[in-house]
Amino acid sequence: MLLYEPQVFQSFWIAAVVLIIVFSGSVVQAGLGMGFGLVVGPLLALIDPVLVPVPALFIGSTTAIMGSLSESKNIAWSEVGVGMMGRMSGIIVGSFLLVSLTSKSTFLLVFGIIILSAVILSIAGWRLAFTVKNLFAMGTISGFTGVITSVGAPPLALIYQDRPAEQTRATLSTFFAIGGVASLVVLYSIGWARIDHFYLALFMAPAAALGTWYGQKIRGRFVSRYRGFLLAIAAVASLSLIIKGLS
Repeated sequence: MLLYEPQVFQSFWIAAVVLIIVFSGSVVQAGLGMGFGLVVGPLLALIDPVLVPVPALFIGSTTAIMGSLSESKNIAWSEVGVGMMGRMSGIIVGSFLLVSLTSKSTFLLVFGIIILSAVILSIAGWRLAFTVKNLFAMGTISGFTGVITSVGAPPLALIYQDRPAEQTRATLSTFFAIGGVASLVVLYSIGWARIDHFYLALFMAPAAALGTWYGQKIRGRFVSRYRGFLLAIAAVASLSLIIKGLS
């Protein structure tokens, strides 16, 4: 377990930057039904590793719950069920790896590699057929990456790219809401998560709520304007994490 003292309360500017990042990630999550972790995770890890994965999972789960409730009539529950069976498998495997990351540098290196892989998946344009088998497999990978980094969207994006937007957004929001809570339960059960992680999440919660509200207002206009820019930020942040992990 990594023990860090949070830096976010030591500087007004650090706190402000963290809140802006969380706001931006929440806008992404509300607009797409996924993407909070990919935007927020690597940036928060650069600022202070204590902010991931637990506080980011708290916020990501909360924004996903809000999105799920706002579009509950569009949720495909059968897809959520299959994806969650895979997600739980991935969470269990990922948690075993997480407890083995006993140094800050190793954690940052693994974190950066996973995020960079997720960015590559997001920009490669690969597509997988939407089948039960692929949904389970991508759910498993999502659970593995999500419990380590709070980023679980890119694997599922491979099979959801050609699905109806409203159903995809609602279904993925529900998947990440349930999956995020499941990841937190596992992280607390293995002793990785602490009570101060929850307090950090409470600090970030207002920015997440505001970002979710705004993201729902501009829904449908987000992808073409900001997707490439945000992926570029995530790529640079992940490379920086890898460099820090190797140094």
